[in-house]
Amino acid sequence: MEESNFISSYNDPILITGSNGFIGHKVVETLLSYGFKNLRCFVRSSKNISSLKQVIAPFDKARVEIFEGNLLSAEDCKKATKHVRVLFHLAAGTEKSFAGCYMNSVVTTKNLLESILRNKTFKRFVNVSSITVYSNKNLNRNKLLDEECEIDSNIIGRGEAYSWGKIMQDQMVIDYNKKFNIPYVIVRPGVVYGPGKKRILGLVGIDTFGFFIHIGGSNIFPLTYIENCAEAIVLAGIKKGIEGEVFNIVDDELPTCRSFLKMYKKSVGNFFSIYMPYCFFYFFCYLWEKYSKWSNGQIPPVFNRHVCAIGYKGTRYTNQKLKNLLDWKPKVSFNQASKKYFDYVKNGDN
Repeated sequence: MEESNFISSYNDPILITGSNGFIGHKVVETLLSYGFKNLRCFVRSSKNISSLKQVIAPFDKARVEIFEGNLLSAEDCKKATKHVRVLFHLAAGTEKSFAGCYMNSVVTTKNLLESILRNKTFKRFVNVSSITVYSNKNLNRNKLLDEECEIDSNIIGRGEAYSWGKIMQDQMVIDYNKKFNIPYVIVRPGVVYGPGKKRILGLVGIDTFGFFIHIGGSNIFPLTYIENCAEAIVLAGIKKGIEGEVFNIVDDELPTCRSFLKMYKKSVGNFFSIYMPYCFFYFFCYLWEKYSKWSNGQIPPVFNRHVCAIGYKGTRYTNQKLKNLLDWKPKVSFNQASKKYFDYVKNGDN
C-alpha cells in the first residue's frame, strides 16, 4: 500500500500503548512490516517484554523506543505523546472490579487525551475497544450485529467490569472529539485468538464448576486471529478518510461454537463436557439471580439473564465495513489460524 494512502509518513512518530500485550506486540510488528520506522512502545514494566523484543529485532533500521511508564501519570503521558502523530491505545483495565477498570481504562484514556490537546500535528487516536460493548436485547436470535447496533445501557447489570470500562472509554474518546476536535477511530475486536492464549475461548461455554458446560451450540463464534486483528487495527490508524468511524473486527469463515469445540477436542485433547441448551442456562441464571437476592448479595449474581442473553442468545456478525472502507481482508484463513492455535495450545509452540 502506497504511503500516499496514509495520514502519516513512514518516519512520523507513532505511539502504541499496551505494546507488550497479546494484541499490542502484533500491532507493533504489523506497523514495522508496513514500513513505519519511528515507533514508541509504551510499557508499564520492561521486565516482561520478550515477545515485544522478538518482533522488533528483525527491523534493525527502524527507531523503536521502549517507553516505560504509568498511564495513570499525567506527566508520563505528556512525555510519551510528545510529537506523536498517531496513537494506538490498546492498554486497558482487565481487573474484575469496576473501580480497577475505571482507573486503568477510563482515567488512563483521559490522561492520554489531555496530553495531546496541544499537539497541533496529531492525526488520529485509535481506541481499541471490544465487541462486548453491544447489546443484543432488541435483536432476535440469529440476527446481524453490526456497527449500528445499540451499546448496552445496562452494562453494570451484567456485572462485567471490563466491558463497562470499554464503553466508558469509547464515550470519553467521542466526547473529546466533540469538545476539542481530537480525530479518532474506534475498533471493536471480537474474540481474539492465536499463540499466546492457552484457555479454551469464551462464548463456547464455562468451566466454573469443575467441568466444561458447553452452551454455545450452533451460535456463530465471532473469532478474529491475532494477525488479522492486528492488521485491521493498523489500517484503522493509518488509512485516510475514516475519521470518526467504528469498525467491528471478525474474520471470515466463522465457525459455530459446537464445531469449534469439536475441533479443539480433536486437535488438542479430548475432555468431558456437557451440552446445556440456551433455555436451560437462561433458567439457571434466573434461579441464580433469585438466590443471590435472597442471600442479600452474599453470593454475587455472576450468572444472570443479561449475561446469558449477551453471550449465548445467538447472533450473526459481519466484517463488511472493514472490507469496504479499509480494503482489509483476513490474511490468515480459519483453517490455517485454527491449526496454529491448536498446535500452540497442545505443544506450547510460538
